[in-house]
Amino acid sequence: LAFQVKGPGIGLLGFSLGADICLSMASYLKNISATVSINGSGFSGNKPIQYKQTCIPPLNHDFRRLKVAFSGLLDIVDIRNDVIGRHENPSMIPIEKAQGPILFIVGQDDHNWRSELYAQIASERLQAHGKEKPQILSYPGTGHNIEPPYFPLCPASVHKLLNKPIMWGGEPRAHARAQEDSWKQILTFFCKHLGGTQNIASPKL
Repeated sequence: LAFQVKGPGIGLLGFSLGADICLSMASYLKNISATVSINGSGFSGNKPIQYKQTCIPPLNHDFRRLKVAFSGLLDIVDIRNDVIGRHENPSMIPIEKAQGPILFIVGQDDHNWRSELYAQIASERLQAHGKEKPQILSYPGTGHNIEPPYFPLCPASVHKLLNKPIMWGGEPRAHARAQEDSWKQILTFFCKHLGGTQNIASPKL
C-alpha cells in the first residue's frame, strides 16, 4: 500500500468515541479538510464536550434499558437516552461548522449504539444548515468494530463503562467484506479531498 497526501489540509479518521473526537475537532479547529467517522455518534455521550467557552451537554444513558442476549452477553444498543429533537438536539456536535466534507461509515448490526440512525441525523443537520448531503456508507451484517482489512471480527469484549462483556455485533463474512470495502473508500475519500495520489497494491498474506 502506498498512500500520499500533501498539505496544507489535514485529514481525520476516527472510530467510535474517537470518531466523535474527530467530528469535534473538525467542527472547532481550522485546516481540517476531510473527516472520516467510523461508527461515531455525532453526540456528546457520557461526558460534556468542552472547547474554550463552549460546552456541549451529554446525552447520558439509562441502564434500565440494558438487554441480555441469549449468549449471556449484554446488549447496550438502547441504553443511550432518546435523541429528542434529532438534528436540533443540544447534545449534538455542531458538525455544520466543519470546513471539509465528512464521510460516515456505519455498521447496520452495530450493538454499541445506533450508528446508522446517528449518521442519518448528522446528514439532516448538515443539510438543514445549507451543507451538501454527506456520503454515508452503510454495511449490512457489520458490527461496531470496523477495522482495516483482515483484522478478525471482535464480536464481544469487556466494556470499560460497565466492566462486563458486551456484544458489538457483526456477522464474520459480511463484516470482513465491509472492512475491505470501507478501507478502499477511505483511501479514495482522502485522496480526493487532501490532494494526494493513490496506488493500492494487491494485498499479500
